[in-house]
Order: sequence, then C-alpha cells, then structure tokens
Amino acid sequence: MDKRLQAFLQFLLIISLTAGLLWFSLRGLTTNKDQSSLDLLLQTWGKADKAYLWLMASVAIASHILRAQRWRMLLVPSGNFASFQNSFLSLMIGYLVNLVVPRGGEVSRCYNLFKLEKIPVETSFGTVIVERIVDVILLLLLLVISFFVEWNKLEKFIGTLDFSSGSGFKIPIWFIIAAILGIAGLVVLFLLRKNEKLKKLLIGFTEGLLSIFKLENKGLFIFYSFSIWALYFLMSYCVLKAFPETSQLGFSAVISLFAVGSIAMAVPLPGGTGSYHTLVPLVLVMLYNLPKQDAIAFTFIFHAWQTFIMIVVGVLSLLISYGKLRWNSAQIK
Repeated sequence: MDKRLQAFLQFLLIISLTAGLLWFSLRGLTTNKDQSSLDLLLQTWGKADKAYLWLMASVAIASHILRAQRWRMLLVPSGNFASFQNSFLSLMIGYLVNLVVPRGGEVSRCYNLFKLEKIPVETSFGTVIVERIVDVILLLLLLVISFFVEWNKLEKFIGTLDFSSGSGFKIPIWFIIAAILGIAGLVVLFLLRKNEKLKKLLIGFTEGLLSIFKLENKGLFIFYSFSIWALYFLMSYCVLKAFPETSQLGFSAVISLFAVGSIAMAVPLPGGTGSYHTLVPLVLVMLYNLPKQDAIAFTFIFHAWQTFIMIVVGVLSLLISYGKLRWNSAQIK
C-alpha cells in the first residue's frame, strides 16, 4: 500500500474515532425543548468565573516554560545548547501539531529546533523520549496517590468496568510486553546490519536517551519535573473552582479528576479530544454524583479553553519561528 494512502487512512481512522467519541459524549447532554446543546454549553461558559480560567491559562504557560527549560537541560550533555526562546517556540509548535496529528508534535518540535539551532533531530528526539518516560513515572505515582486518597470510590468505579474478553483466556501482560520488545529488537538488529544511515540515527537517539545520566544538576531536573506536574494539578484545581457545579468538590476530587484527565490526554487522539470528553464526565458522574449534563458541559468547556490556549500560543510560536528563519536566511545572503 502506498505510504501516503496508508497515512491518510490512519488519519481518517483517528478523526472518525474522535468524532465518534465526541458524539457519544454529546448524546448525554440533555436539554430543554427550547434549548440546544450549544445553548447549554454557552450558558455553562457564561456562569464560569473567568478570573479562575485566566489564572489557569497563566499556570499552563508557566508549566510550558518549565518544560522548555527541562528540555534544554537534557540537550546539554550531548554538547547541544539551545536558547530558551527557541526551545519554547519549538515546544509550543509541537503542542499545536499534536492537536491535528496525534504524537506528531514530538517529531515536529525536534525538527523545528533543528531549523532554529541545527541540533540533530535524532538527538533531540532521544531527549523527548526521556521526557516521556519521566512523565509516565510521575503519572503512575499520581495514580497511586489517587487510589490511596479515593480508594473507596475508585473501587466501586472499577467494579463497573468489564475488562474480560469473554473467552476466559488471558495472556499475561508481561509476556505481551516481552514479545513486543523482543520482536522490535530483532527488527532493529536486522536493519542496522543493512543500513549505515540508520546506525548513525540510532547513535544520536541513544545519545539523547542517555543524557539524563549525564546531567550536571540532577536535583534541578527533578525539581522541574515535579513542578510541571504540580502546575498541571493547579490547572485542574482552577478550572473546578471556575464553575459553580464543581467548585464545591474537595481536594481529593481534584486528584481523581486530574489523574483520569491525564490518562485521557495520553490517548493517541488529537489533543485528547474524544477520550477526554468520555472519561472525565464518567468520573464526575459516578464518583461525585454530578448531574450528567453538567459534567459533560463542564468537560467540553474545560477542554475547549485548554485547546484554545494551545492554539493561540502555538500559532504565535509558529509565526515567530517563521520570522526568525526568514531573518536568519536574509542575514546569510
């Protein structure tokens, strides 16, 4: 199959899945006869405390600033030094691309940094993988905390989910992971024997991966990592406080919502669209007895506001990057 056709079909599948999940979520948005779903969403937006929403936007920008700084730290051990401005611009362009192509932002931000700083894409991509590993570890830690804090409610919630395949036969997860890693390893070894360019790519990628062990200030890296997630948590708190329906929910509810929201955003869909709108209302309804239509309306507004921030900052970053590249090109001539 032609690669372009395969990419198009994959993109079409992702968009279809996203649209299906959005439709499934909106289906539960019950309204009066004289009120449309859009009217209800606008009404929910009108009742929101905009001060909290703007505070959430400021906190989001602060988390991106720390993430850009952390990325710069990981690049240094490989002998590559990126300016904060170019790291931040590339990061935000990556977030913008993620809204259209799931996980495409990880590559695009490395490519943009290459254009601005001439840092090899394979090396910077290796550091991005390190970032993702650290984020997964912190997400797992968050899930453990949320289970301890809200165990009674989460136990009931999990009890409503059906994980069985229906056949009664289950393959151990460790076996599946080991098989995937083994096959991937054999494929990589085969390709390395045949392709010198791939060898160079793998060396640069490994260099980026090992950067975390060569950091001069590991304490600062840990501080940045925990601070980024603390700011993410604060974002959830601000949004819950912004809406009358959720403002009375306690600290433990913020933890649960944040944990589930983080999992939903990690699903390979454009900006978590669809998965976020399905999982978050489910938690609000089943764990905290929020009316279904309020839970759905809140989730749509929250995600839309978060996405709006990413689009605005991402487009500005794209324009600034384009302007810098044009300026650099003119200086060379």
